[in-house]
Amino acid sequence: MKLAVVVQRYGATINGGAELHARYVAEHLGRHLEVDVLTTCAVDYVTWRNELPPGREVIHGRTVHRFPVDYERDVALFARRSATVFERPHSQQSELAWLASEGPTSRALIRHLRAHRDTYDFFLFFSYRYYHTYHGIRAVGPRALLVPTAERDEVIGLGVFAPLFRGVRALMYNSPEERAMINAAAGNDDVPADVVGIGSEVPDRPDPGRFRQRHGLPGRFIVYVGRIDANKGCLELFDYFLRYARGRPDGLTLVLIGQPVLQIPAHPRIRHLGFVSDEDKFDAMAAAELLVMPSYFESLSMVALETWALGRPVLANGRCEVLKGQCLRSNAGLYYETYQEFAEALRAMTDDRPLSQALGRNGIRFYRQHYAWPIIEEKYLKMFARLQADDRSGARPREVSPLPGWFARRRRDLPPARERLAHLPSGPVLNAAG
Repeated sequence: MKLAVVVQRYGATINGGAELHARYVAEHLGRHLEVDVLTTCAVDYVTWRNELPPGREVIHGRTVHRFPVDYERDVALFARRSATVFERPHSQQSELAWLASEGPTSRALIRHLRAHRDTYDFFLFFSYRYYHTYHGIRAVGPRALLVPTAERDEVIGLGVFAPLFRGVRALMYNSPEERAMINAAAGNDDVPADVVGIGSEVPDRPDPGRFRQRHGLPGRFIVYVGRIDANKGCLELFDYFLRYARGRPDGLTLVLIGQPVLQIPAHPRIRHLGFVSDEDKFDAMAAAELLVMPSYFESLSMVALETWALGRPVLANGRCEVLKGQCLRSNAGLYYETYQEFAEALRAMTDDRPLSQALGRNGIRFYRQHYAWPIIEEKYLKMFARLQADDRSGARPREVSPLPGWFARRRRDLPPARERLAHLPSGPVLNAAG
């Protein structure tokens, strides 16, 4: 069997959530199948500038085919089109214009998909919201599977995506909350699907002492790993942590790992380490009292799963239903919605050693039961086998419905995406495994 993984950007040093997810899946499924990767020449997710050469290369044993992006993102144009579709009644054509301005627009990639649709048994598309996924799924027809990586933001309220969710052969969700949200938005309960998530390359023996010595951190600390961005809840995290620190002058340090896109407060109890190696990251998580996840929007937090795999607890933003749901299902983390809840949960998790240890043990068990790589790989392989059996039985394949005509696409009959999002049910899913 031959599989194509199709993703917006790809590389050994590209560590975005969906992109790293795609690379891990390509590499692990490559142990069982012939896997190619089809992607763009972009590295930066804001500009989509062509930085890598087009053509073929091999990364960690997987053949990667790169195609040029037609144009860089015009940030001002994208902002105007976002305001149109998110905040005002609009047309389907406005949504398609938004999609083209979001990028990465690569007509060469779409032409390749159309020309080689019979080369592969299946195409596995990552991230529903991008140009390559929307047009690529239509190009390859019933061979398309989708890993949506959908968050609870306005994009899920755009009307152009519902036909994709109803028309692909199968969906591989990151969480039960993502599945419930997309089912409600698209009415696609009958599409073959599974909650799969993602594993990680967690080392067997991280070294907390090595991290402490390397960075001069002998005391207790909590750690945040990820992009340091307001959209990730970091401004609120800084506010809450500094308020907490004022009341406990001899307490914890907040260690930040990741690239900043906002100013980090200058404070002796906040340490920013920037980008670190994987060895350093895992050492840090093993040395920390806990991982703090302040993000409002996630489809799945890989770093939370990695922290649980290492036996450390997680403190999560309870306004993110995915993180809250994972904390509840794993019984391996606490969550907060207000400063008072943040402070009390942080105090409990750092002062009550038996509680912290119990949460850590639960995290290890949760990770091994649901996110160890053999489990992830088996779910993908079972889905491919199921779809191949359907093909052999002569069942009519599922396809995406065609676009409406010229005039219909231009009728301003779609509500603001923000309005549609507000009407989708929300909250954690408790009776689910993932």
